[in-house]
Amino acid sequence: MEVNVLGPLAVEEQGASIVPSARKPRQVLALLALHADKVVTVPMLMEEVWGDDVPRSAATTLQTYILQLRRLISAALAGDPGRQAKDVLVTQHGGYLLEVRPGRNDAEEFHRLAAAGRHAFDAGQDRRASELLGRGLDLWRGPALVDVPVGRVAELEVLGLEETRRGVLERRIEADLRLGRHRELLGELRVLTTRFPLDENLCMQQMLALYRSGNAWRALEAFHALRRTLNRDLGLEPSMRVQRLQQAILRGDPGLDVGPDASSFDRVVA
Repeated sequence: MEVNVLGPLAVEEQGASIVPSARKPRQVLALLALHADKVVTVPMLMEEVWGDDVPRSAATTLQTYILQLRRLISAALAGDPGRQAKDVLVTQHGGYLLEVRPGRNDAEEFHRLAAAGRHAFDAGQDRRASELLGRGLDLWRGPALVDVPVGRVAELEVLGLEETRRGVLERRIEADLRLGRHRELLGELRVLTTRFPLDENLCMQQMLALYRSGNAWRALEAFHALRRTLNRDLGLEPSMRVQRLQQAILRGDPGLDVGPDASSFDRVVA
């Protein structure tokens, strides 16, 4: 079994897709895939599919959806007499479990690489951190479960995945800035700050990359663009960290330059 949720839903057994086309069985499979190798309770599945409007026939209907999924799995297992659908989509006390072999679950692999990259980053191993975090980000093929009409249970899981993705992305950019890759980051940061115009961390990274690339005036423009957006949309001023970065750029603080001491920038804006 191979499970991919970081983009369109893709669940395959021996190369054959077991993703149903019908909406509700697809929702059931998506939630099982998000919790691969963990028991998903019947109440969770019912809430995902029906929300607060759970019909009296929900238990029977849910069993029908599970049966449909097992039929798809059985068809994919036709050449493997040693395994049955019930060995893959397992009935557990109070729920169901989708069994996935280690290394065949993209969300699990993403979290593994993110944790390893974070550890390398905290240890000052910036090149390794950038590599590990970049590999994790490369697993994404679009928004998580982009082709599934998720219910409120899966929606929270998807939001968590997307938030983790943003954090990993910002940490990878920070590692690249430490490595002096500011020029290579300019295009990526321009896209990201356009997409997330209220994100102060991304704006600060863009300001630093622009300053180090010899474009202090553009760095200051980025600050004022953030300030206008925050004022217009939220009635707020940029945080003190962003304002301290602006002041450091205005005075040409040497702590903003690339150097062996990666913490110098943090001291400038602290």
